[in-house]
Amino acid sequence: MNDMDEFREDVRAWLEAHCPPEMREPMRDESDACWGGRNPVFKNEAQKLWMERMAARGWTVPDWPTDYGGGGLSPAETKVLKQEMARIGARNPLMSFGISMLGPALLKYGNEEQKKLYLTQIAKGEIRWCQGYSEPGAGSDLASLQTKCEDKGDHWLVNGQKVWTSYADKADWIFCLVRTDTQAPKHKGISFLLFDMASEGVSTRPILLISGYSPFCETFFDDVKVPKDQLVGELNKGWDVAKYLLGHEREMISGMGLGGQSGSLGAALGDVLADDPILRADVARFDVDAMAFRAMSERFIDELKAGRAHPAQPSMMKYAGTELNKARHELVMAAGGSNALEWESDRSKQGKAAREWLRTKANSIEGGTSEVQLGIVAKRILDLPGA
Repeated sequence: MNDMDEFREDVRAWLEAHCPPEMREPMRDESDACWGGRNPVFKNEAQKLWMERMAARGWTVPDWPTDYGGGGLSPAETKVLKQEMARIGARNPLMSFGISMLGPALLKYGNEEQKKLYLTQIAKGEIRWCQGYSEPGAGSDLASLQTKCEDKGDHWLVNGQKVWTSYADKADWIFCLVRTDTQAPKHKGISFLLFDMASEGVSTRPILLISGYSPFCETFFDDVKVPKDQLVGELNKGWDVAKYLLGHEREMISGMGLGGQSGSLGAALGDVLADDPILRADVARFDVDAMAFRAMSERFIDELKAGRAHPAQPSMMKYAGTELNKARHELVMAAGGSNALEWESDRSKQGKAAREWLRTKANSIEGGTSEVQLGIVAKRILDLPGA
């Protein structure tokens, strides 16, 4: 038996002994996701216990260094851990924009003090982050952002507005792009700040979506004072941090393509497909596409960890995952027939299928529109003329 086989056996034994039965069931709704934070809300004791046990081992962020709360696992070991979690259907112990977006950026651009403070809190589920990027006049052209940040000597002073700030009303802190030089070319005068959402002058207002849910908010900054040491990277070079983080955000969004399911959509829909050969063929085609996407995702992650991934690959992954997720929910709606159109009944779980289907429409906008991603792929991967 080699070292990796022994590691797999140890991981399998630990998961069997420590993953609560409730945390091996498929997620039914958003409340099944654990977000942590300084005032965490747990659905049940099992959810809390699972997060704490995984955090104690550093396995909420298994491939981060142990100095910052991670597990210190190699890429191969991290892959084994994920495979063994999938084998027993173990849920992700902690959902976090800190893990999927800010963490990688801090590991690359943060100073040692920032890494030890924020990464450790992220790994333990003690802090919940939101992302301050888009503005009413700065969406796809993000570099045109106008949220102003002035140097007041002993602090920064921030004024402006962000929009589509996911879960801003529930977040503890924000990682935020601000303009620190109004005279420089638009990409050159941006800085990357971290600050507490409880700071005086910060306010949020939920945005109601077509699905009836409000994961997004408008966020306002009125004379918000930010300590000088909460600048990440160099002054006026925040665009470098922003681009690096966007790659990880697009990777995260691409993961929606598999819908959190390890099995096939055909198996999930079951007998519903028995009397509809056309729908059955469409679902089979989707399952083949999902298998191909899963293989592509594993290859991309391996290349990313090895430092061999193309810088534009996250755009390709984001577009493919977005389209796959939209197709999944189109098929779920088709399989549900008229029952899937119910909006508020107990039978339809308060319109779960319809609301989730409507929510997927935002996938092709958030994190960079599909048109922008296709343009990046055309120019930087396919090297098409005129792209």
